[in-house]
Amino acid sequence: MTDRTYTPFDQLLGGLDQALRTVFGSPPEAQRPSPAVALPEADLDAGQRELAARLMRINHAGEICAQALYQGQAVTAQMPNVRDKMEQAAEEENDHLAWTAERIHELGAHTSYLNPLWYAGSFTIGAAAGLVGDKWSLGFVAETERQVVKHLDGHLERLVSADEKSRAILNQMREDEGRHATVAIEAGAAPLPEPIRQIMRLMSKVMTTTAYFI
Repeated sequence: MTDRTYTPFDQLLGGLDQALRTVFGSPPEAQRPSPAVALPEADLDAGQRELAARLMRINHAGEICAQALYQGQAVTAQMPNVRDKMEQAAEEENDHLAWTAERIHELGAHTSYLNPLWYAGSFTIGAAAGLVGDKWSLGFVAETERQVVKHLDGHLERLVSADEKSRAILNQMREDEGRHATVAIEAGAAPLPEPIRQIMRLMSKVMTTTAYFI
C-alpha cells in the first residue's frame, strides 16, 4: 500500500477541520497526564482563585494561538520534514490546551470568548510565515516560544506558592515551550529582525491583556 499524497486543498480542509475541533469542539484529550493530577487542591481565597483562573485563561488562549500557528505553518511549509515538525509541535501543544482547559474548569471559570478570533489570526500569521520560507517559519516559531517562556515566568511569579496544581502545569508548559524553541533553532531557524520581534510582542500584549478579562 502506498502513502497518500495530500494536495494543498486536502491540507486546507484538514486545517479547517482542526480549527473547528480546536475552537468549538469538546476539550481535547491529552496524550500525557496533567502534571497537576496527583496534587492536592489548595485552599485559595476568592482573589487567589480569580487570579489563577485569569492567568490560566491567558495560557489557554495562547495554546489556541499555538495550535493555529503550527497548523497554518504546516499547511504552507515547503519541506516535508519542516511540516512534520510543525505537526508534531501542534500535537504536543494539544496537551497544554487540555491541561489549561481542565484547570480553568476546576477553578470555576471560563475560557476566552474570543478564541475563534485568536485562532483565525494566528492561523493566518502561521500560513504567511510558511509561505515566506521554512527558515523564516522556524524563526517565527523560535521567537514565539521564547516569548511564551517569558510570559510563563511572569505567571509563575504571580501565582501563590500554595497553588501547586496551576504551578505544575505552567512549569511543564515552560519546559516544553523551551524545547520547541531549541528544536526550531536546530532545524535551521533564521533570527527574525528586531522590528518583527517588536510587532510580535505588541500582538502578544494585546491578546494576553484581552484574554485576562474576556
